[in-house]
Amino acid sequence: MPLVKSKQRVADHGEVFTPAWMVEAMLDLVKAETERIDSRVLEPACGSGNFLIPVLRRKLAAVELKFGKSDFEKRHYALFGLMCVYGIELLDDNVAECRENMLEILADYIGLDEQDDLHRAAAYVLSQNIVHGDALTMRTSTSQPITFPEWGYLGKGKFQRRDFRYDTLTQMSSFGKDTLFANLGKHEIFTPINSYPPLTLKDLAGG
Repeated sequence: MPLVKSKQRVADHGEVFTPAWMVEAMLDLVKAETERIDSRVLEPACGSGNFLIPVLRRKLAAVELKFGKSDFEKRHYALFGLMCVYGIELLDDNVAECRENMLEILADYIGLDEQDDLHRAAAYVLSQNIVHGDALTMRTSTSQPITFPEWGYLGKGKFQRRDFRYDTLTQMSSFGKDTLFANLGKHEIFTPINSYPPLTLKDLAGG
């Protein structure tokens, strides 16, 4: 992939893509986290997925290692791995390309066609996890506060979803053990703005 799409985009948006070898080297610095299925990764300027795609590939490799012998578990944990990858991107064409690229990676791994509930569920998850917005202002392209779903896999084909505002989540660092707020309960501030009943693939496929 070229490091720039056009000189104009570089001038207007500072858009430059990180080369693949450098991405892999950076991910290797936190290798254990990138290879955990349930580790959550956010790229605040995700472009078309230069970082998120290799992260997803690493997660799917972990799925194959742990659940490759069970088609049911493989399918559901592969989706869960996708659910744990997030991005924010300023340019709408990059948003669409990132979602398409990641969906293709998952579909190729599982062997999905577009009519499969898992394919449609994954497309919906990506529509929620890859946000068209500005990570600096923490606003979407329509000037709404950015929100992200926190997904959890409950087992037996059911998923949990809770939605949080991004600007609230960024305050998490204030609750370190050596900060003024260390004695405050995180639950007092970090409460979801929406919670949902357990969801199946069919529920997610319906959007």
